[in-house]
Amino acid sequence: MTDRPLEDQVLHRVEDGVAWIVLNRPEAGNAVTPAQRNHMIELLEQASGDLAIRAVVFTATGKHFCTGADLRAGRAQAGAAGAGAGAGGGGGASKPAGAPERPTGSVARTIASGAQRFIAAIQDCEKPVIAAVNGTAAGLGAHMAFASDLVIAAEEARFIEVFVRRGIVPDSGGLYMLPRLIGLQKAKELAFFGDDLPAHEAERIGLVNRVVPGDKLEDEAREWAQRLASGPTVAIGLAKRLLNRSLESDRATAFQEEVWAQEITMTSHDAAEGMTAFAERRPPLFTGW
Repeated sequence: MTDRPLEDQVLHRVEDGVAWIVLNRPEAGNAVTPAQRNHMIELLEQASGDLAIRAVVFTATGKHFCTGADLRAGRAQAGAAGAGAGAGGGGGASKPAGAPERPTGSVARTIASGAQRFIAAIQDCEKPVIAAVNGTAAGLGAHMAFASDLVIAAEEARFIEVFVRRGIVPDSGGLYMLPRLIGLQKAKELAFFGDDLPAHEAERIGLVNRVVPGDKLEDEAREWAQRLASGPTVAIGLAKRLLNRSLESDRATAFQEEVWAQEITMTSHDAAEGMTAFAERRPPLFTGW
């Protein structure tokens, strides 16, 4: 049911420096509605600038992580918007006589402002993001995981490039991320066939960092997230940025960005603490700034 409050469909809590974002619509396979997607984008943007948040975890309730975008909700939203525009009721100019119901470019605009914006928000978040994949991750759900910095999967999890089964091209950044993560040939195999990819096979080819029993998933995600949350947040955030750009930068650009990232990092409180702790032969106590 999508008539539940948005805060109940996407649970959010901050514990010990970790923001937990939990998809909570198991009756719909945790398919993501436009409202849920936009809410998660806001939560990720807030996490970047919140000194109390030093890591983010995505997970879900029920047996599915995320079965993709909720196409029914998307169509309903588009229909409502179109009805408003046609009636001239605040939705823009009326549709000219004989014009098509869906203007050229509408699909591209919807994807660019929706699914692609969501994937970019995960990759651009200045805090490290962990995907704790509890079950099926299909379409947009798989790409949520692939866009995350670290992926822990339950043994029963599976990843599906489901798009070909619907006769469409993978979107939400999948064809950009997959070759960079696992190479061109394996990316083609996943995109062309759309077969289920079990968690252990996903780990073997490099899409998943660790596979654990389902009842240990939250504990493993919490352990990693708390390690990140106790680390030097500025340095980790800049390392994330450089790593994400590394496959598109030439060496000169990458080296230049590296030295400026180090310049920024060295002025942080945590860098000073790290150096002092090293000199004093004690564990550093990082604050995140």
